[in-house]
Amino acid sequence: MTKKSATKAAEKNKKLLVGIDLGTSRSAISADNGNKKWVESYVGWPRDFIARKVVGKPVLFGEEAVAHRLSLDIYRPLKNGVIKEGTARDEEAVKELIRHLLTLVRPDSDDAKVRAVVGVPAESFKVNKVALKKAVAEFAESLLVVSEPFAVAYGVEALDNAMVIDIGAGTVDFCIMHGTVPTEDDQRTVLTAGDYIDQQLENFLRERYPEADFTINMVRRFKEEYSFVGEPPSEVKVEIPVEGKSTQHDITDEMRRACESILPAIVETTLELIAKFDPEYQDTIRENIILAGGGSQIRGLADYLEQAIGEYGPTTIKTVEDPLFSGADGALALAREMPEEYWTDL
Repeated sequence: MTKKSATKAAEKNKKLLVGIDLGTSRSAISADNGNKKWVESYVGWPRDFIARKVVGKPVLFGEEAVAHRLSLDIYRPLKNGVIKEGTARDEEAVKELIRHLLTLVRPDSDDAKVRAVVGVPAESFKVNKVALKKAVAEFAESLLVVSEPFAVAYGVEALDNAMVIDIGAGTVDFCIMHGTVPTEDDQRTVLTAGDYIDQQLENFLRERYPEADFTINMVRRFKEEYSFVGEPPSEVKVEIPVEGKSTQHDITDEMRRACESILPAIVETTLELIAKFDPEYQDTIRENIILAGGGSQIRGLADYLEQAIGEYGPTTIKTVEDPLFSGADGALALAREMPEEYWTDL
């Protein structure tokens, strides 16, 4: 084989490995070319020809879609952690979101074949495998779908006697790692997660400040900036319009109540999953719990859980260094090291 033909053969067989964290609130991608990007998991299509003229694009994503939401039919395709199968627009939104993520990390001149490991909420992993395969088929030659907490565990090399608690917007996913690929019995999901906090906080604020004028997007921003459990680090005061005038409101108590509303389910599910594990290793699991996902950033959360679970034995809880990309980075690590027989050809 000549040098020229060898180069052509190498280019033909060139592959781009990517890890994708397809989340309810945010989706991230890490590629083995060194690029990594994220976007809020919103997809929007212009409602009519006027909207198309205003936004200037056939489809919008993330913050741009939210900013133009009045002109768009907007979708959050993994609401509550699953794709609404049979709903064409939701399935199309997942497909467009994956296309967009790949565009963000792939140069226009790059024609390498894509191999993708996609991490999804555990419930979606159970019920949406066919829909996910269809969504990725147009852009990748091979696919592996895993649960998000497993991808996180792989990325931080917590592969034995460890538990990952991934607190996302739609779900909180739990996964025990014990030196093998986790089964469904090793995983749990609860639906009281970030979106639930938003709903609770909105309800509490409307009850206390009925004259205030705000949206769920404003509430979500308040939470992302000021969320905490336990004793407040400081008073939480925000600007909310009242009859068109920006007015300061103290929302400290409401923020605490909303954030703490998800704690009982997290503690109960953690203890239940550990109690069903081999009793010889339960102490080891408790001392190796890892928090991931956007919800892991709630101030005081790790300390609260360490104290609550610590009533059952010594407990150590750590938080991943990069909650935004820990799932995508773990999925990429899987893509790099996955044996050939685990891949699904598309």
